[in-house]
Order: sequence, then structure tokens, then C-alpha cells
Amino acid sequence: MTKAYKALFLSHGGGPLPLLGDANHREMVACLQQIAASIPKPEAIVVVSAHWEERVPTITSGANPALIYDYYGFPPESYEIQYPCPGQPALAQKLYASLSAAGINAQLDAQRGFDHGLFVPLKIMYPAADIACVQLSLVNTLNAAEHTAIGRALRTLHDENVYVIGSGFSFHNMKAFFSADTAQSRHLNHAFEDWLLTTCSSTDYSEQQRAQLLSNWADAPGARFCHPREEHLLPLHVCYGFAQAPCAKYFELEILNKKTSMYLW
Repeated sequence: MTKAYKALFLSHGGGPLPLLGDANHREMVACLQQIAASIPKPEAIVVVSAHWEERVPTITSGANPALIYDYYGFPPESYEIQYPCPGQPALAQKLYASLSAAGINAQLDAQRGFDHGLFVPLKIMYPAADIACVQLSLVNTLNAAEHTAIGRALRTLHDENVYVIGSGFSFHNMKAFFSADTAQSRHLNHAFEDWLLTTCSSTDYSEQQRAQLLSNWADAPGARFCHPREEHLLPLHVCYGFAQAPCAKYFELEILNKKTSMYLW
């Protein structure tokens, strides 16, 4: 893995819909395929999923984690999706050691499987399921600076062929997904996306300034409309903490008729 590309924040769409041919996810599928084709294939992937919260950062340490179909009300085939990628206990131990060395309490979980924040986007990006994966939880405080610090603690992995993926969604207002699109909702959606893109990509900011802006993300225009609850944004903070730099590339697209984005470091 070249030093240029070590982390990706992706918007993972609605449940299993990206794998079911849903028209509102075509841009997302194409974007993830494009990204995977443009970067060297990693030996292992660490996925920070918006769908797992714990009291302390928790790491899957099993050798062959099962899949967790953590979505409801979808067609039967949604619960038959397979993605038999292996775990990597040795990498899980390295994550645990890195967090501990940074003074961050963490724990290993040998029983937990991989949720759809991992297997949906990775099945699109790496369909062969031949890359070992470890999943890392969010912390249930949902504190932005804390998640940036978690990413910073993982910088010990920079010299390894390991890729960090933050699997969330740059827009995650469930009510708005199913409500009429109005001029006001579009304005708020676009205002936050513009702020996020500038914050993640601008070379005019020092890293101290960028970290502060991301910590205070809720002050951004449209922030709480786009994220009534911030769990789908916080994987981005982990990616940024790991990268400590402006993103190398960004991708603007529509998912479920909302403006969304992805960031590659």
C-alpha cells in the first residue's frame, strides 16, 4: 500500500439495498468499484462501522467471524448474503496494543461477527472476500474528538499494508430519506456537504484547525439536519485521526436522492 492511500470514509447506503440492484444506489456501487480499482490491494482491512457501539473501543478478534444481518424488513435474499472473509487475530492484537499504548482502554471480542457496515461495501469493492478483516467499534459517548484520538492511536499501522475504512454515511437523517424533498431540505443537505468537503480537503487549514472543525462539526450549517444522531459521521473522524492530513481525493454522489460524499486519504 502506498502512503498516499491509507484510509477511506465511505457512505454505505441503506442496509443491503446496494447489493440488491437498487437504482438509488447505482452511483454508490460505481464509486466504490472505482475506488477499489484505483488503489493497491491491501493485505488486511480495519473497518470502523457506524453499526457497532461499545463502552470502549472493541475489536473483533475471531479467526472466522460470522455475518450479522443487522437490518429488518428486506427481501429473504437479504439474509442469505455471504461474505466469507477471514478475520485476523494477530492484527486485532496490534490494534489493541496500539490503543492501549495511547492510553485508550480497549477490549477484544472473539465472538462478534461482521455487521453490514463491513460486508455490504466490501462485497462491492472486493467481491472475492479474500482480504482479512477486523472490525472496530465506535464508543457510545459519540464524542467526536475521542474518535479522532482513536484514529490517531492507530497510526502505528501506517507502515503496514493495512487499509482503514470508516463505514458510515455523510447524510443520515432517516426521516428525511422518506419525506418530500423540499428547497429547505436540499439547502441543508448541500450546505453540510459543502462544509464537510471543504473541511476534509482544504490545504488552507493546519491539522490543528481541521481537527478542531471536525470536533465541532455540529456547529456546521445543516449539521443536525443531516445527522440527528452522529454515529454515521464518526467513522470519518477515525479515518481523519489515522491520516492527519487533507484527503487526497473526494467523491460527490447521490444516494437515496441525497447529496453524499466519500473521502480517500
